[in-house]
Amino acid sequence: MTTSESGTLATKTSELDPLLHAIGFEIDELSPSLVSGHLLVTSKSCQVLHGGVSAMIAESLASIGAYLACGMKRVAGIHLSIDHMKSAQLGDLVITEATPLSNGRTIQVWEVKLWKADPSSMKNKHLISSARVTLVCNLPVPDHSKDISQTYRKYAKL
Repeated sequence: MTTSESGTLATKTSELDPLLHAIGFEIDELSPSLVSGHLLVTSKSCQVLHGGVSAMIAESLASIGAYLACGMKRVAGIHLSIDHMKSAQLGDLVITEATPLSNGRTIQVWEVKLWKADPSSMKNKHLISSARVTLVCNLPVPDHSKDISQTYRKYAKL
């Protein structure tokens, strides 16, 4: 990844999800069927990727995907279940993918997986966490949030 690409990803993430950006997470792909990204574990993200950070990443990515999948209507998480299998330490690269299991009109269920990856070979990865996020969809968008969809349209593959 070039410095220019990294800067573009950081800008994208800061515009779409300032909290993810604050811990150094970068969104890579954005569509109604897949939201992916990566995080280098640093002191910014707690030196050891703990369950709270993994859960925040899972709910954020699922919420972004559900928002895109329901036509950019407001969504709200109503259930999060996450299992942690392995740890990620300072310096580890964590890659993530969120995909829909069910895209109903009012309820969506998303699966989010986090892997520890070997930066030299992205094919060599080990599952560290697996989450399932249930969201209620198609809620009315408050007036102060109506412009947010423009930012998502700028980056999403719709």
